[in-house]
Amino acid sequence: MKNYYIAFIFILFVSYGFAQKTMTPEEYIANYKDDAIKEMYLHKVPACITLAQGMLESGNGNSALCRNANNHFGIKCHKEWGGETYIMDDDSANECFRKYDNVLDSYSDHSMFLFSRSRYAALFELNINDYKGWCYGLKAAGYATDPRYPERLIQLIEKYNLQDLNKIEDTPKQNFPAHDKLKEEMVIREVYRFNHIRFVIAKENDSFYKIAHDFNIELDEILAYNDLSKTDKLMYGQKIYIQKKRRKALEPYHVVQKNETLKSISQLHGIRLSMLCKKNKLKPEDKLKIGDVLFIRQKKK
Repeated sequence: MKNYYIAFIFILFVSYGFAQKTMTPEEYIANYKDDAIKEMYLHKVPACITLAQGMLESGNGNSALCRNANNHFGIKCHKEWGGETYIMDDDSANECFRKYDNVLDSYSDHSMFLFSRSRYAALFELNINDYKGWCYGLKAAGYATDPRYPERLIQLIEKYNLQDLNKIEDTPKQNFPAHDKLKEEMVIREVYRFNHIRFVIAKENDSFYKIAHDFNIELDEILAYNDLSKTDKLMYGQKIYIQKKRRKALEPYHVVQKNETLKSISQLHGIRLSMLCKKNKLKPEDKLKIGDVLFIRQKKK
């Protein structure tokens, strides 16, 4: 019996070891460099900075925060966060960190976190290749408390030649739009943000396919993000999310107005239709009355 017990413990130990396989720096770079490059052309954060921060903050994808919450950049909740959360000890006990559905959401939110805050505005005036300026600027703006944060980022960038990722001609193009195309679309198609979700406004003669193509997203994903089907028609001026909506809204409730539906309210507040229905014990096809109060942040009691 004792031998069986020892064998069982050994199997569990080996299985756990395989499940928790440590990612090397080289593997991390290979897995996420294209995501970093894509974010660079969408939001002008140098790819080498994004990747180096991801490596440093997540321990090359091996930290508990990364494994359990897909949070690669150590971004805490802050009062405006409306998504899922992950609680762990950091500078203080029981700190709140953002939790993401997948790695790409973490990378996108990192870009928007920097892009949308005025304290980082000076960084976007720097040359895209001035990675040292970015490293010292991040520390000066308060991104990290570690006094050696800039030097640690620079060491990673130079050790693995991450600065080369800023040069589009040196990187594979098949997984994201071409440089000229992206540069053109950055001018023509404005990207907005609400409830920490990126969205665009449909142009004249626009289509779901065009939007999906412009942002290198599958058509089915665009439709799913917006709770739409292939039979739905795109209207001029319509808000189209280019990433998943949140599980809850910024406001506590919504008072139904004339001609509003659960789907239109879902789009208005950036909350998933399924979560809106769940919070209010409704079905997507249920009719609403003017003056009905819908809970869009907490569940209906």
